[in-house]
Formats: sequence, structure tokens, C-alpha cells
Amino acid sequence: MAQFKLAAGAVSPFGGGERGRTLDEETFFLAWTTTPWTLPSNTALCVGPNIEYVLVQTYNQYTHQPVNVILAKNLLGLQLGRGFNAVESAEELAAYVAGDKVIPYFVTGSCTGKDLVGLRYEQLLPFVQPAEAPEQAFRVISGDFVTTEDGTGIVHIAPTFGSDDARVATESGVPAMLVADENGNLVPLVDLRGRFRKEVGDWGNLFVKNEYYAEGEAPERSVDVQISIWLKERNRAFKVEKYVHSYPHCWRTDKPVLYYPLDSWFIRVTDVKDRMIALNNTIQWKPEATGTGRFGKWLENVNDWNLSRSRYWGIPIPIWSTEQGDERLCISSVEQLKAECDKAVAAGVMLENPLAGFVGGDFSEANYSQIDLHKNYVDQITLVSPSGKSMKRESDLIDVWFDSGSMPYAQWHYPFENKELIDNHLAFPADFIAEGVDQTRGWFYTLHAIATMVFDSVAYKNVVSNGLVLDKNGQKMSKRLGNTVDPFHTLETYGPDATRWYMITNAQPWDNLKFDVDGITEVQRKFFGTLYNTYSFFALYANIDGFSYAEANVAAEERPEIDRWILSKLHSLIAQVDEAYAAYEPTKAGRLIQEFVSDQLSNWYVRLCRRRFWKGDYTTDKISAYQTLYTCLEAVAIMGSPIAPFWFDRLFQDLNAVTKRHTAASVHLADFPQSDAALIHENLEAQMDIAQRVSSLVLGLRKKEKIRVRQPLQKIMVPALNETFAENIDHVKELILSEVNVKELELLDADNTMFVKSIKPNFKTIGPKYGKQMKAIAAMTAAFGQDTIAAIEASGGWSGDIEGTAVELTLEDFEIRAEDIPGWTVASEGGLTVALDTTINDELRNEGIARELVNRVQNIRKDAGFEVTDRIRLTLDTSAEIQQAIAANKSFVSDEVLATDILFGNPDTAAQLIDLVNEGDTRILVEKV
Repeated sequence: MAQFKLAAGAVSPFGGGERGRTLDEETFFLAWTTTPWTLPSNTALCVGPNIEYVLVQTYNQYTHQPVNVILAKNLLGLQLGRGFNAVESAEELAAYVAGDKVIPYFVTGSCTGKDLVGLRYEQLLPFVQPAEAPEQAFRVISGDFVTTEDGTGIVHIAPTFGSDDARVATESGVPAMLVADENGNLVPLVDLRGRFRKEVGDWGNLFVKNEYYAEGEAPERSVDVQISIWLKERNRAFKVEKYVHSYPHCWRTDKPVLYYPLDSWFIRVTDVKDRMIALNNTIQWKPEATGTGRFGKWLENVNDWNLSRSRYWGIPIPIWSTEQGDERLCISSVEQLKAECDKAVAAGVMLENPLAGFVGGDFSEANYSQIDLHKNYVDQITLVSPSGKSMKRESDLIDVWFDSGSMPYAQWHYPFENKELIDNHLAFPADFIAEGVDQTRGWFYTLHAIATMVFDSVAYKNVVSNGLVLDKNGQKMSKRLGNTVDPFHTLETYGPDATRWYMITNAQPWDNLKFDVDGITEVQRKFFGTLYNTYSFFALYANIDGFSYAEANVAAEERPEIDRWILSKLHSLIAQVDEAYAAYEPTKAGRLIQEFVSDQLSNWYVRLCRRRFWKGDYTTDKISAYQTLYTCLEAVAIMGSPIAPFWFDRLFQDLNAVTKRHTAASVHLADFPQSDAALIHENLEAQMDIAQRVSSLVLGLRKKEKIRVRQPLQKIMVPALNETFAENIDHVKELILSEVNVKELELLDADNTMFVKSIKPNFKTIGPKYGKQMKAIAAMTAAFGQDTIAAIEASGGWSGDIEGTAVELTLEDFEIRAEDIPGWTVASEGGLTVALDTTINDELRNEGIARELVNRVQNIRKDAGFEVTDRIRLTLDTSAEIQQAIAANKSFVSDEVLATDILFGNPDTAAQLIDLVNEGDTRILVEKV
């Protein structure tokens, strides 16, 4: 915290007996800075016009000299807290003795910031004066950006090293600290290498940051430390301490960055700001928040575009100026530049035209290979002004983002070639673009700015702003941290399709992705593995039966209900996926496909239809099953191909190689499937959804009670939510019972008294919507009785007014649970409740043993390589209990495993040991007959 001494003769603006009096004592403004190296370039102090400031009498803690200091009243406690103590009178203040542990201070008056504006102070580090208007420097000015969050409420202003500093200084007529260099050019006190110039006394030629020195050459004390010590010794530092704060660093070198003033060329973007905003409102952004928020706010606060870059490689600014800058010429083409060179040669400014061989209008590679428009060549070209003066090219290059923003036109060599592609909107604007969200101020902006200014058009109709790929812990990947993932190794190890599917379905493209290779293996197993097994199942039986889709399509009304259901789900899926792709939401599309394959096609349709494929003759029912499954696989291949192009092309090719249904050579040339509304049956889908949900709950209860699915149970009870629900569940009752291996399903009235339920809010879903009403919602929910809970389940939610706010809650916003009842286990989810009778009698137990035997025999058949049509004979050596169970269910077992006979006895040594009830309780011989 530096002490800037008030200039002699200043009249006090402070109340408390000080106002109007000349402040002849040692009075200082306290200004806080974390960059002492900028203090030699100070030319002003900035205060907040409405902030209250106080004049404080105290002592300097380093020199122990009495001082009067000025700072914001709200920051007294922060800056004069530890080590200082407020006193009530000047007498108490005078009692201080150098060396006392606590320094007293006394507030003598206050004023607002606008009262301080105009006061002058002595230069803190008087090495050199500003080259321009030095009489306007070293005074207090006003700035709205000054706050009392930290510091002293007084900001030290160095216009050469901060954009806010430069702005407020310019507005107040305060000069920057610029000095003339050896060539007479005005430059800051720090050169482009980051060193103080010679004008800065003993610190001349020192780097302002120790990080700029070569290894081992940095001084023990940095310039910041040296300046702080210098100020302390001269009663110009009030407080010096280490302070950890954020500071911009170069992303390549990790070295601190300096802000540096340079003359630049600007594009006056602010003149078209309103039009840019209006055009942006016509663009579909993904996510929308980026377009309205990050990008929209950027446009609302847009500044003129600094086009200049002080580099070597890039596009030179095509502007030639006289030395005085009173005449300038902007070149629009090589042909024009050649003509201007001819004028310069004629005027004697140049000896020869370096572009003499260039032929205007010839766009061949040979013609353009004669010239080089890089800086080192065009800087040798001197042109002549209309008045006959020599003109040199402006030394800067154009911002490379201007190149990127010009891409839609530059790629076509517009306007010299292909004008119709741009002017007739054949190749412009783009349907969509995609880049990292960090391009909000880069490519997205420059494309938009140039298109608006030159064509009064958008450059793109849709934009996907990609998020970042982070490591699995959520950290940004970098070579320095050693947490990068080699994409080529990943692709080689896991394949491009699984990698792409994982990345696209794991997170929306605009969200950051925590990349974990374990997620790819899960995709391989759960999605591609499931789909591969489904196709393998289809191919196995289709090859056996010679299915090639040669038959006419089985009419929809003639197909079994299970076929009509999966086709309904398929055509609903087609519509949803098509909509998702059209809306630039591939994540939604991928997840829909994945859910359909895993939950509907494989885990439900194929599993329930297995018998249709491997049993019986080649009937209409079997043909319908083949056609249905083929249609689903074919549609999934086409819909999934944009995300996993290679895998799905192979699936498509393998399917089409037999059926020849498509003439397209690749899935990527095939037409996207069309959703047929006539094949979508919402009621059928609702019925099957109930079957799946009830089955899932019952299977969950079995798992909870550790009762295997092959063990039959007697009964489940389900309360009917409403009449429609009752009709739907009755329609799929037999399917549910078969799926969960239960004998009976009893439907109870919604108002039955068997189930006692509890309810509580789901704070995770309610919080984001109704955070302020959370306590009231929780209290209301706690008072809900059984009737209210039943009503919520029946209607799918609750709505009403809470604390003057209209509140609508869905079933997801509640957690409803049902208590177990004696002899039954109960589960609830999404308004649906099931109760499972877990009692197992002898008959059920015997059937369960028989089903276990079927499972073991089927596994033995598979391991032995039997054909699915092979007949077998079984011989078992087992207990009387198991013999009785099998004998009671002999017909069932024989039909399931294609057994011609089941014998009990002592099989030969080829018999295998299996478990049916207890470990190793049965020896079995399976023989092909």
C-alpha cells in the first residue's frame, strides 16, 4: 500500500473541523497495488465518486513518522485492523511511542470521492515526466469501476499497463507515462522484452518479473521487492505484505503476461452492434444459453476489433501510409497492387515492379506462384501517394482470426472467382458449424462480425459449441500435468465406433466430458455387445430357415401383438431420432437408439420371442418374427450410422448382402427410415410399458429376497391407479406372469387398505424449480394422508399455490414407498406398487427344480455343440426329492430340452456333476438320439 503525498497548498475537503483548511502536514493518499513494478508509470489516482473517504491521523509502521492518510471509510477495518487501534482524541494519538506494538489512529474527517477529484499529489517515483501534457498528470480522477471490496478505495492508475486505467485516464485528460526512445518514438517505461528502460534509475534494464530471466540469472530480490523496500525507507509505503492473487499467465510458457500499449488498426464494430445482435437472434445455438448468454452478452458489450498484430508470419495489413500519416491507400487485390507499383516506378519511388509478371484475371497456380505476399516481400514495396509522397506499408499483420472469419468467402477465392456461390447463397451461409465453446470470442464472433458488416447476413444458421474433453477426474488435459490421452492409441485399442458412441452419448457436445476409457469398454459390452448378440441370434436362425426377406411383408394386422408393439416402438423411435438429429442433438439420438436396442429389442422382444425363431415350421408367425427383427436391425443400423459409421455400415452390409433390399452400396448412402404413424399404437406401447415396469419391480423383489427367477411363485398384487390402468394391465397380465414366473396377478382397487404408503419430497428435482418454497413443500408433504398419496399417484403429480407461487409437481418430485405386509414383500416406483407373495409350497418347489434342470441341460447342449433341433435322452442319478420333482414335471422338461426320455439310474463315467438344489446333488448324462 503506497503513500502518494498530497501536493502542498491543497485545500481540505474533509469535514470535522478540517474542511477549507490548507493541508500543509504530511498527508497521503493510500493506494493499493499488487504490481509495484507499475508504480513508476503512475500518472493518476482514481476514486469512486459516491464512496465515502476519511482522513486519518496515525503513524507509519516502518518509519514511525506521524502521517495523515486518506482511504475509503468501509476499508478502515481491513487496512487498519491488525496492529492498529482507533482512539477517541488527538491526545491519545500523541501518546504513541515508536516501538509500541499497537499504533493508534484517529479519524478527523470525511468526504465523498467527488470532493477529492482534482486534488494533485507529488509523483511517487520521480524518475521522468510524461512526454506529453505532464501538467495534466498526478491528480485525482473519478471512475465508476472503483469498489470497496478490497484495497483502499483508491486505485493507482498506470495507463500504459491496463485497459481500465487507459480508459479513465483518457476520459479525464491524464497522459500516459510515455517517453521518447532513441528514434523519437513515444514508448512506455517497460520495453517489449519486459525490462525497465534506462530512465527508471537504478532499476533500468532489470526485468519487471523474475520469470523473464534465463535460468540462474534472476536477482535474489525481484523488482517488486526492491521497489517496496525503496518506498518503505522513504516513508512512502504504509503496508507491504505478501498477497496471493490470480494473474494472467501465458498458456504456452506459464510465464506472467504484461499488458502493453501499441498503436493498432481497429474495425469499428460498434457501429453495427445492433445489427449483429438482431442477426444472432435468428441463429439456433446449441446450447441456447451460449447464444443468448455468453455470445449474446459479448455482442451487447462489444468493443471495436483490434486488427493489428505485431508478428512476422501472417497476412500483412494492406495499407500504405505516408510518413506523416496524412495520406493512405488500402489495397484490395494483387492486380491493384501491381498497378500502384507501376505508378511508383513511374514516379521514381521504386526502380522496378516486383509484380510485373503477374497477370490480372489469371487465377492459375502458375500465375500466383510468381508472387509472395508475406511481410518480408511486401514491406520492400514503396508506393506513391496522390500528392507524390512515398508510402510505406503499415508494419503490423492482420489478426489471424480475421482469416478464420473470412473462411466462407476465402475458400472460394471470392470475389475474384465463384461469385455466384456466395452472392446466390449456394455456399453461404453455412447450415451449421461446430467448435469449442471458447470460440465465442474467436471464430464464432469473427465469422458473425464479417458476415454482418460485408453481407448483412449470418455466417451460419446453426452452431454447436463443443465443451472440453477433461480427464476422468474433471481436470483439463495438458502435457504439463501428464493427464492426456493419446487419441490414436485409444482408437486403435477400442475402435473408432465405440469411442465415438461413448463420447457422444456420455455428454451433450456442449457439455464438458470427463473422459474415461472404462466408459468405452462399458459401451462395447452393454451396447455393441448386446446389439451384436441380437444380430447373431437373428443370423443363426435366419440361416437355418433360409430367410432372405423373399416373402411379401406380413400385413401389420396379421402380425402377433408383440411384433406390432416393437414396430410401434421402432417407428416412434424413428420420429424421435429424426427430430433429435434435426435439432442438432446427437446425444439424445444416441441415447434413444441405445435404450431401444438394450431395453426394448434385446431384453424384451428377442427374449420373449426366442421360441418363435427356433421352434416349429416355417410358418407365417415365424416369417413375421424374422421380418420384424430384420426391420428393427436395419433401421437401427441406418439411424446409428452417423455416430458409429463403421460398425453400422458392416451391420447394414451383412443384412443387405442376403436380402438385397437396398441398392445403396453403403449405409451412408441409404435413405433415412420414415416413421409410419399408422404403425404407432400408443395404447399398445402403454400396455407393454406397464408390463415392463411391473416385471421390473417383481424381479427386483425376487433379487431382494434372493429367490431365483426359475423358482415359480404363487401371486402378485397390484393396486389399479385408474380404470385405464386396470384395462391395460389386464391386457398384459399373462405376459407379466410368464416373465416373472408367477402363477396369479390380483388387481386391487386404488382405495384398498392393504398398502400403507409414505411420501416425501425429492429435493434433487424440486430444489432447482422451487428452491424458495422448499420448506413449505416439505411441511405440506409431511401432512399428506393415504388418500392424497393415492390421488397423486393416480393423477401423476400435484399442483397448487404455495406462498403465493403456482407450484406443479410430478411423480418424479416425490419419493413414495409402500411398507411390506406379512408374507409379502412390496415395492413402489413412479406411482406403481406391486406386492409379491414369497411363500413357496411343495408344488412350486418341484416346478422350480424342474426349471433348474432345463437350464442345466440347455447349457450342456450348447457346450456339446448340439444343433438346436437335435433330440436327446437324459439319465440322472439324484435324490428322491429331485426325482419326485422331475417326475411331476416330466412333460415340461421333455418339451423344453427336446428329450425323448428321462431315466433315473446310475449313468456311466461320461456323466456330469450339476447343482439343482444343493451343490453337486445330481449326476447327469445327456445323449443325442
